[in-house]
Amino acid sequence: MTDTPWQGDACSLVDAFRAGERSPVEELEASLASIKGSKLNNWAFLDPERARQAAKDADVSMPFGGVPAGIKELEQVEGWPDTGGSVVFKDRIADHTCHHIQRLLTRGGVVPVGLTTSSEFGGLNVSVTKLNGVAHNPWQYGRTVGGSSGGAAAAVAGGQVSVASGGDGGGSIRIPAGYTGLFGFKGTFGRISRGPHAMSRPNTVVLGNLARSVRDAARYHDVCDGVDGYDPTSLPHTTSWEKGLGTQDLKGRRVAIVPSIGGAILEPGVEELIREQAALLAVDAGLEVVDLDVKVPNLAAQWMMGNLSTLLAELDTKWPRCADDLTGEIALGLFLAQSMYNLNTAAVAEKMRVDANLAMAKAFEEVDFIFAATNPGPAFSAESTTSNPDDDLIDMIQSNVFTKWGARGALASVRVAASMFPKLPSLILDEAARRFPSMMAMGALTIISNIYGNPAASVPAGTLNGLPVGMQLLGRHHEDALLFDLALTVERERPWPLVAPAVTEALSAAS
Repeated sequence: MTDTPWQGDACSLVDAFRAGERSPVEELEASLASIKGSKLNNWAFLDPERARQAAKDADVSMPFGGVPAGIKELEQVEGWPDTGGSVVFKDRIADHTCHHIQRLLTRGGVVPVGLTTSSEFGGLNVSVTKLNGVAHNPWQYGRTVGGSSGGAAAAVAGGQVSVASGGDGGGSIRIPAGYTGLFGFKGTFGRISRGPHAMSRPNTVVLGNLARSVRDAARYHDVCDGVDGYDPTSLPHTTSWEKGLGTQDLKGRRVAIVPSIGGAILEPGVEELIREQAALLAVDAGLEVVDLDVKVPNLAAQWMMGNLSTLLAELDTKWPRCADDLTGEIALGLFLAQSMYNLNTAAVAEKMRVDANLAMAKAFEEVDFIFAATNPGPAFSAESTTSNPDDDLIDMIQSNVFTKWGARGALASVRVAASMFPKLPSLILDEAARRFPSMMAMGALTIISNIYGNPAASVPAGTLNGLPVGMQLLGRHHEDALLFDLALTVERERPWPLVAPAVTEALSAAS
């Protein structure tokens, strides 16, 4: 009988199934027991009955045949809750399965355990919602797991399941991977279908998974990528990512080491660690380090404003009556967008996006790769929404009902004023970014690759104060295979823990 879930990667679990060393049924029961006994609070919904039937019928000849899997709660599975992580939709049930997950089930053969928690509508880089509460980091309880794919990262790093789906629209795979010591890969935009309801905005979301190993992520992409008529931006499947691992010629390629790309302010020790690990990878892969100053604008505020239009479409007639049911940051963001997003703000955002694209394109004319930090620092308090709570304007506003309603009134005044002075909203946003940098900095390191659409990955780069730090590997469009091999080099030369050490220690003590 299997007492604890598999602590290796998903690919090795499949090997164990095929060799008769483990069984999908026993593995599932171990996962369910682990989840039940956990305090991480990282699952929004469990379906043991469906999972047990899937485990019983598992075909272990499939790529992930019989492997228990977590599904991010922002993705639809027919018959399961479709809440978006929000109280507003707490009773909504999915009437279809999104194509990404359909491929994971039918092509991959996973056993669907349930829905892992995310931030509300994926709007924040943490995992705190009114619906699900606070998810915790398996490396240290009380620390954030990041977001929006935070519950997935906690499930994989926490030893509950060895594979879980994620999505990355501004860093939402790489950020939690960085905070939990996992491998997080965001492919070139369009790599995995967003169908059947692929919105034209924000055109930054790339789907994928949280992985313990590079080969897990490569196999996942083999299973899930490819053209889908329901997503006109989807790319063709052109190669086997897993079979191609270790075959790329990296020697002599050029790299720029830019720890704080996007203008983020890094916490003490992060830049030194990233530079050290980047230099080691450059030597291991035979790369030529180039001194290149990559300056890209921080688009966080203007980018967010326009993208909230898709949320308004989803809320429909429920807005603004539902404002108090939403996470404070999401509600205030919608009020901000309605007050400040006009034709002038859109023009500024588009110009910034073009400038960002030009800066990245010019950089990749000079180098093949850029190495940067994934997050400003290690995981902060699980209940906070930014890495610097002393600089959190949102919390300050939401903590006081009079301040909150005063802010809404002020925003209404801004909307009126903006009709006479169209440039006013952009000036206010610029001033907010200057005065409250951490409010705008969350995701500043990762969002540039969503805006530009190039592949990027977070690899474990060691620890600070006992908590993981992630290093980003950025590459050119469609050169995903090169990033897989860079990450493989890190994995071979400096192997990382496949699950959080706290989990391993607890299992050792229990045995």
